[in-house]
Amino acid sequence: MEKRIKAPLTDEIVLSLHAGDKVIIDGPVLAARDAAHAKLVELLDKKENLPVDLQGQIIYYVGPTPARPGYVIGSAGPTTSSRMDKFAPLLIERGLKGMIGKGFRSQAVKDAIMKYKAVYFAATGGAGALISKRIIKQEIIAYEELGPEALRLMVVENFPVYVVNDAYGEDLYIQGQQKYAR
Repeated sequence: MEKRIKAPLTDEIVLSLHAGDKVIIDGPVLAARDAAHAKLVELLDKKENLPVDLQGQIIYYVGPTPARPGYVIGSAGPTTSSRMDKFAPLLIERGLKGMIGKGFRSQAVKDAIMKYKAVYFAATGGAGALISKRIIKQEIIAYEELGPEALRLMVVENFPVYVVNDAYGEDLYIQGQQKYAR
């Protein structure tokens, strides 16, 4: 069974999700990779305003390829989430509610997810061309000089993900390893 949710997220939505849930996301989603994350954290460290309000937001770890004529965006597959682990706890503390990527998260990120009621979703790696069809609008909102790693606002429709780390401390990847470690 899949759950359909609308972004931005609330505590109520986050607390309804559990590791292993298949989720369909509709609504606005931020997109950023390492370089944009570093700039966001630098602004927070300087106590300066961010170019976007993080409250309830989902960030998709993606650096899309250029769009072909007639398309909204190019291939938009998830990037390895662990590269954002040094930035994620502070962003979660500042209101970020969801992250989409691929791969394991550090204990510090999982602790922040539990403490601040957030969630980590996995998108299917290797399916960037298919996933891009679920992005119906996109615009760069900051750091255009970073090219594919610029901070973007995307609107997604029927965007498929799985809950990996939930607000209760469950981890789908660890559950999967335990299932087959007999």
